[in-house]
Amino acid sequence: MNTTSNSSAWETTKEGLLKLITSETFLYILKRVSQAVLTLFLASALSFIIIQLAPGDYVDTLRQNPKISPERIEELKQQFGLNRSWAEQYFLWLWRIFSQGDFGTSFIYQRSVASMISERVPATLLLAIASLFFTWAIAIPLGIVAAVKQNKWADRILQVLSYAGQGFPSFITALLLLIFAQITTPLFPVGGMTSVNHADLSWLGKMLDIGWHMILPTVALSITSFAGLQRITRGEMLDVLRQDYIQTARAKGLPENKVIYVHALRNAINPLITLLGFELSSLLSGAFIAEFFFNWPGLGRLTLQAVQAQDLYLLMASLVMGAVLLIAGNLIADLLLKVADPRIRLENLN
Repeated sequence: MNTTSNSSAWETTKEGLLKLITSETFLYILKRVSQAVLTLFLASALSFIIIQLAPGDYVDTLRQNPKISPERIEELKQQFGLNRSWAEQYFLWLWRIFSQGDFGTSFIYQRSVASMISERVPATLLLAIASLFFTWAIAIPLGIVAAVKQNKWADRILQVLSYAGQGFPSFITALLLLIFAQITTPLFPVGGMTSVNHADLSWLGKMLDIGWHMILPTVALSITSFAGLQRITRGEMLDVLRQDYIQTARAKGLPENKVIYVHALRNAINPLITLLGFELSSLLSGAFIAEFFFNWPGLGRLTLQAVQAQDLYLLMASLVMGAVLLIAGNLIADLLLKVADPRIRLENLN
């Protein structure tokens, strides 16, 4: 009997696995992952060429130090592989990644690049995801209000706010927030991710401490995105509210809230989900401004330091990781679109 039971369980498991690997979602993810490998290869090769086209390298900056002998300079060039041709440097770096999972050693920090990236990526993702939630939680309801109250005072005020938000560059917003933090000190911290006594706090206290430090960087990162998303939500809702089926739903006597939040929003949300991947991309690329101004220990700030010091391997790994996050963001947006509207076929998405 046990043999029959085990055989039945195995058959069920096998059918489940077969169904999974032949499903549309699995095949789509497999296709996107294979495309991502090629994209990352081309992006890393292009990035490497652009970096090498810049005059000089890390070792050239050491020549200005009279305490470092020419012999030591040559030793460092050999140690870092900078005495090889561009092609040799790139393919050796690529081979180390595939064979050992090694992104190289940072020139300036003398540490494993992989360990440094793994330390910084969570901080950048935390800031970007918090900004994404903050933006969507405010922009979409306000966009709905603006559409429902079209051309009324609430709509006009929100339009002014959205235009003002889009008109302010992120660095100006960050500077204004720094001035605000100085005026209201010590209400908002502006340096780092944690307080001095962070290690002594309880787990809840540590979470609240990080959240407290996140307030201003998140706002700085969110304002431009909020303004654009609020206007797009308003436009999409206005288009849907003019459709015949919305008028029919109202004529049937459905409550206005149900018409707006069930029928209208459900059909207006698809274009917004499509924008989610681009939104995450812009947040990740714009995060370095907030990280720089608020001393947030994220990937963007590390990339900027690597550019300034011409730290080749650290810069390459940072750029590749940024590309991975962007590709993942777009894939998540496509899958969410499928969840929101099962009628959509993933194979038709680009």
